[in-house]
This record gives sequence, structure tokens and C-alpha cells, in this order.
Amino acid sequence: MLAKEETQQKGKGRKRRSTPSEDGREGKRKDGKEGPKPQGGGGKMRLDAQSVGYFRRVGDRLSESFEDDEEREMFVGNVLSEVKGKAATVAMDRTGSITLERLLPLSSPQQVGELLLELGGESGSGFKEISCDRCGSHVVESALRQMSRWDAETQKDSSETSENEESEELLEVQVLSLSQVVRDNVADFIRHVHGSHVVRTLLHVLGGCLGPPRTEAHPAGGKNGRCAPRLTDFEIPTSFWYELKSLTETLMENVNLSVTDAAASTVFQTMLTVCHKKRPKLCKQLLRRTMEYLTGHSAAPGVSPLLVFLKDQNSSHPIETIIQLSHKPLLRDLYKNHLKGHLVDLALHPIANFPIQRLIAASAKYKLFLSLFDELVQGVEAILAAGHMGVIIQLAESCAESGEKQDDIMQCLLDAFHCAEPGSRLVSCLPLFMSLLTYEVYYQCETAEGSTQTETPLTSICYHGSRLVQALAKFKERSLLLSSLRTLSPADLLTLASDPAGSHALQSLIITSSDKGRGKILKRLEGQLVQMACSRLGSRVLEAMWSSASISQKLSIAQELALCESQLKSDQFARHVWAKFALSHFVHRKAYWQEIQTGESKKRKLFSDILE
Repeated sequence: MLAKEETQQKGKGRKRRSTPSEDGREGKRKDGKEGPKPQGGGGKMRLDAQSVGYFRRVGDRLSESFEDDEEREMFVGNVLSEVKGKAATVAMDRTGSITLERLLPLSSPQQVGELLLELGGESGSGFKEISCDRCGSHVVESALRQMSRWDAETQKDSSETSENEESEELLEVQVLSLSQVVRDNVADFIRHVHGSHVVRTLLHVLGGCLGPPRTEAHPAGGKNGRCAPRLTDFEIPTSFWYELKSLTETLMENVNLSVTDAAASTVFQTMLTVCHKKRPKLCKQLLRRTMEYLTGHSAAPGVSPLLVFLKDQNSSHPIETIIQLSHKPLLRDLYKNHLKGHLVDLALHPIANFPIQRLIAASAKYKLFLSLFDELVQGVEAILAAGHMGVIIQLAESCAESGEKQDDIMQCLLDAFHCAEPGSRLVSCLPLFMSLLTYEVYYQCETAEGSTQTETPLTSICYHGSRLVQALAKFKERSLLLSSLRTLSPADLLTLASDPAGSHALQSLIITSSDKGRGKILKRLEGQLVQMACSRLGSRVLEAMWSSASISQKLSIAQELALCESQLKSDQFARHVWAKFALSHFVHRKAYWQEIQTGESKKRKLFSDILE
């Protein structure tokens, strides 16, 4: 179909944009001959301009929908027949690679297996070159990811069972063949910037869990970019369980690379994460052996070698993963035999402070956290001065999770921000925490004496300050924060509600307040609700307040908003507030509105009682 179209257009002389090659450019051959062309001086073959144009049109067609499955299958079959015999050349061309990557999810397991067979050859020896190629690695990864359909394909009717088993067996054999090649050349693979990605995808497939593809954009809100991607489970053949064990054993023989090479480090982190999820017992063994390697090096007398690794850019990353996945005995050994007495110094280090954050988080559910806290609390002011807010925030988060040391961390923060004494300064703690400024800097006071200058507007709100307040809002005792919130002027509250960072902190405080406390906050916001409703962020805070408000509080909010009906209905954000609060019913059918709100309030209370 598409192949015929290519033949018809041969002599039209249409000018096409060239496809970037390995070095980002593609030039024309001086001899004007067609067919695959060697690239650069390395002898790598690339597609001719005619073939590039063909795969571009294939890509355009894939962007459109197919009428039915039969048309799609025919199209995929035709394209793959064009690829046959030159799969490696197509895979290592930028345009061909992108097209194959999009085509493979539409292909059958048999077709994917046949493509891998051609790429690797009977012995699998071709996999190394393809997997370590900038473009080819994406094709291999896409082919590996199709194993996630292994169980789905076997659910078809019995007449197709035999054919499906054969096709799945071919794909299974090719995955195992690739894994064998990786094991035979493991150091070359895991140190290679592209080959390491193939090994990581292979580990996921052998473990029966997949994360998002490499080409997918990272989700928004990535300031805390250390969150692990969500893994989706799928069925795997029994052979993969044994192969995963063999591959991890081979990787452990090269564990030295995990702390010296950045690409290899990511492979080891993936190995540990996959095994933690799918093979917990194997993961414990791998964690123990890795720690034995890290702590088995010679160092200065009385100094653990782990302290050196924690401060290294490459080795600190796998240690973070080890800490996150460790069980209680390993964490206890890590602290008592290697880190005890060094936590503050490590928290002040520009690299080592990140593994320390992971350690604080991992220990929150154990008594070990109390020892960590007592040591770290001595250096809170120095850590704040160093700007390592992640450590402070994680301390507060772990205090909230464990229910321990909450009064101690709060008192420590009040001292650090110079608002503990005299007592009149206590109510200024919220703006100080939100801005991460001491009392003297925020209020521009030169002496330790003096009263709170409430006329100072809230202008400096920072991300880490908001994260700190959100953590403190989870404490059992929140009266100090809420008292400070109620002293803010209506203008400051509006500023807080409309700020990207401040709105999250305000929302946390409103939700955790009692009905009486929420009523006091609402009283302070009188006259500001319409502006909040017309703000992208403020409208979300208002919705959060509404969700937890009492009937009388909802009535107060509705009365103020209803006065500006035309303004709210015409605003892109406020119109959603108008609809969600059912304010049209409030204006025209007030009794019915009250009946609805009363019913919702009873439902919410009922579910709350059940959950408690």
C-alpha cells in the first residue's frame, strides 16, 4: 500500500529535509548513488533519502486513526515487510528509529520477535551494536516493552492459542538472547550512555514491571524530583525469574562500577528497585552485598569508607536508593557502625545531605529515628544557614509521621528564627517560616527587643518555607501556627492564597483547623473572597475551605460571593467556584440549596466517622 506510493513518487524530484545522523547532521553522497550509506568514518550504514521519506510518511500515517483492526494489521505488516532485510540500518537511523518505536506497540508479538531476531541475529551478537546506538537503543527498548502484552495476548479464543504461544515463545527467546549478550558484555553495556538504558528496561521486563517510557515527558511538579516512577505489573514467563537472578548476579560482579560510573549507577539503582518490588528476598541479599562492598574499603583509622562515598557525586545516588529500600537491621547497622556522630557534618555537605534526607525518611517508622533526631537537632541553625532545607523539612515530616519529637522540633525552629523570646514574637512565626527569614531580618529590627511589627506586609514567600509549614500543619499541636495565621491581615491572607507556594500551606492549615478556628480565618477573609475566587490558586484554596466548612460557614461564603454574580460567572476560574458551590440555587432557591448542603455535610460526617 504505502510501498506502492513510494514507487510512484520516485521520479518526482520532491525536495526532502535530511534526517539528523549520529552527529546531528546528514549530508548527501558525492557519488549520487542510492542505497544504505556508510556514516562518518566508522562504517555505520544509514538510510538513503528515498527511504527516509518513506518512513516519514509512515510516521504521518501513524498519527492518524485506522478504520478497523484489519486495516491497522495490514498497514503494520506492509511496513515491516519493507524493513525486513535492513532492520539494523532502519533502527539506527533517526527517522527510521522513531517510526519503528511507534510501530512496535501496534505489532503482534510474532512481528516484534522477528524484528528482534533480525536485529540480534541467530547468535544475538548484533544486539550490542544496536543497543549501544543513540537511535537503535530506543527501538530495542520499545521491542522489550511489548513483553507487557504477554499475558493479554494469551486470553484470546482457543483456536488461536497455539499460534499465540509460538509467537510469544519467539519474543521470549529473543529477550533471553538479549539478556545473555548483556551478561557476556555487562561492563560495556552498563557504562554506555545508551546501552545502560536498554539494560534498565531489560531489568524491568525480566522483573515483570514497567515504568513510563524514556521518551515520555516528566510529570509536572518535579521540584521534588527524587520520587520514583510508578511501576505497572504484568505477567512474565517462568524463564524470566531465573534470568533475572542470573543477570543480577553478573551485575554484582561489577558492583565497583556502581560507585564510579554515572550510567552504571543508574542500572544498579534500577536493579535494586525492581528486585525490591518483585523479589524482596533477592533484594535483601543485593543490599547486604552492596553495603559490604561499600564498607569494605580501607579508610583512615576510625573513619568509615562510607563517609567518602556519601560525599561523591556518583556513589551518593546508589547509596540513596539503598537507604530507601533497606530494612530495619541494615538501617540500624548503617547508623551505628558508620554514620553515628557524623550526621550534622553530612547534613551540611552539598552532596551528602541528600542521602541523609533519605535516611531520616526511612527511619521514621523505627525507634532509630529518635537517635537521628537527637543528633541532628544540635545542628539545625547551621543546616538552615547552609540552605539545606530538605534536611529540615524531612525532619519535620518524619516527626509528623512518627508522632515523636514534635514539640522539640517546633521549639528548635522558634529559636532558630529568633521568635521564641519574648513571648510576643510567637505569633509572628508563620510569616517567618514561610519566608525563611529570622525575626530581625523580616521586621528589620536591629535589637533583640521590640514588639512584632504587624504592619510589615507578607511579600517574601518561598517554596521550601511552604513545604516546612505543610509538614508542621500535620503535627498534633498546631495552635501556634493557627494563631499566627489569624494575626495576618486580610491582604496578607489574599497574598498567601494567590501565591504558588503559599496557597498549598494555607490550604493545609485551613483543612487541619477546627470548625471554630476555620470560622476565625473566614472572618479575617471577609471582603477578599471574590478576589480569591477569581484567582487560579486562590479559587483552589476557597474550594478546600468549602469542602471542610460547616453549614453556617458555607452560608457566609455564599452570601458574599452571590453579590458579584456577573463577575464570577464571567471569570475563567470563578465560574467553576460558582458551579461547584451551587450558587445559582442559593440565589434563586435558597431552601433547596440549604437542603443539599445539609445532606452533603451529613454524608461527609458519616464517612469521617467510618474512617476513624
